[in-house]
Amino acid sequence: MCHAVDRPEVPPVATPAPRRKLLGRLSLPERRFVADALRTETVGGVLLLVAAIAALVWANIPAISGSYDSVRSFHIGPASLGLDLSVQHWAADGLLAVFFFVAGIELKRELVAGDLRDAKAAALPVVAALCGMAVPALVYFLVNALGSGSTAGWAVPTATDIAFALAVLAVIGTSLPSALRAFLLTLAVVDDLFAILIIAVFFTSSINFAALGGAVAGLVLFWFLLRAGVRGWYVYVPLALVIWGLMYNSGVHATIAGVAMGLMLRCTRREGEHHSPGEHIEHLVRPLSAGLAVPLFALFSAGVSLSGGAVAQVFTRPETLGVVLGLVVGKTVGIFGGTWLAARFTRAELSEDLAWPDVLAVATLAGIGFTVSLLIGELAFSEDPVLTDEVKAAVLLGSLIAAVIACVMLKLRDRRYRALTEAEERDEDRDGIPDIYEEGNPDYHLRMARIHEEKAAEHRRRAIALAPAEAPEPQDGAGEATGGSSTRADRPA
Repeated sequence: MCHAVDRPEVPPVATPAPRRKLLGRLSLPERRFVADALRTETVGGVLLLVAAIAALVWANIPAISGSYDSVRSFHIGPASLGLDLSVQHWAADGLLAVFFFVAGIELKRELVAGDLRDAKAAALPVVAALCGMAVPALVYFLVNALGSGSTAGWAVPTATDIAFALAVLAVIGTSLPSALRAFLLTLAVVDDLFAILIIAVFFTSSINFAALGGAVAGLVLFWFLLRAGVRGWYVYVPLALVIWGLMYNSGVHATIAGVAMGLMLRCTRREGEHHSPGEHIEHLVRPLSAGLAVPLFALFSAGVSLSGGAVAQVFTRPETLGVVLGLVVGKTVGIFGGTWLAARFTRAELSEDLAWPDVLAVATLAGIGFTVSLLIGELAFSEDPVLTDEVKAAVLLGSLIAAVIACVMLKLRDRRYRALTEAEERDEDRDGIPDIYEEGNPDYHLRMARIHEEKAAEHRRRAIALAPAEAPEPQDGAGEATGGSSTRADRPA
């Protein structure tokens, strides 16, 4: 009789969890949203680029430069309401409120339905964006502390202009994979959030509490009407104008009103909805922001003198040198370093489709700071018009240098990007869904099998139709009489 031998229990070996991917493939709904948003921003970015060039030409041709100053300093508006503003002021405080309204909707959507709703997924872009703001500010501060300059402009190089960056990509003809485009967009959204906070906290000198209370009451009414389901632009547009006017008169920068209203919109879909109210309104307002508001702001803010002496002074004055180095060096080091740290300490791996040079190129591209950088420059040095123009010139020059370096780096990887983009967009079964998102679906493979079988059958039919007719075999040994050769044997292989 055999007895079982008692064997010591072997503890189960724990299977290590797969490491999370950084900059991996987007979900299909997120990819479609990013593509739609960036399509509009790209068109707006090209218009922004054209407006900036027009402003520089207008301001630097002696025969017409005087008219540029006259137009942007022309005052219009009801003085009784405290709104007798210059055209440049209307562009900065009025039109940019539309831009920040869209930024508020974008931020709300990212927080409730996008990448930022998941803490783990949000860690990468948030850490990268924070480092991409902190390091440029530190670079500016160190340059000015060592050079005895003004530290008031520390926030100027902290912002990324997504529209201008996309315009650069459109001009050089480079298409980034969706993961890198989404990363760039999310960086810009987080940038905008902290730029809003910087403007609200550091550039509010005095407050009219009565006007501020009226603006807050208007925002509460705006929120209540949204929650009550009241619809109609004729209700919200007049109310938004009142809120904006009260916010401006309160001393708080008026663009804060746009952000606040954007954050109040619902960006989650309910049953039966194809788009949430926030997504619908963003779709309507984004072309107005990207195609009109931001280009007009650029037209009346980017017109600075670019004489040889002015350009040379950018590299000799600590305030302007700090802006250039902050955008070109600080942004690149901050975003790339923040991304690497996020990967290092969360034990995440970079997607196998990408490499760290790709992250470095996008970090350099994020050094294009234009719209918000120009706005903060105006606020930081509002009491010194000459220094304001010099800082604007530094923003333009720093953005140009960052764009050139990024273009070179991106072009070196352009073939790889095109291959990834083509793979993301391929739809051989023509069902409206890219094939790369259906690889785990058995129905997709069955459809592809039928498609390939139909193609194979068609090619067989064509081959038979193109083949030459077979010659008849010889009847009386004629083949042997000619040395054993036959018609078939003479046929070339």
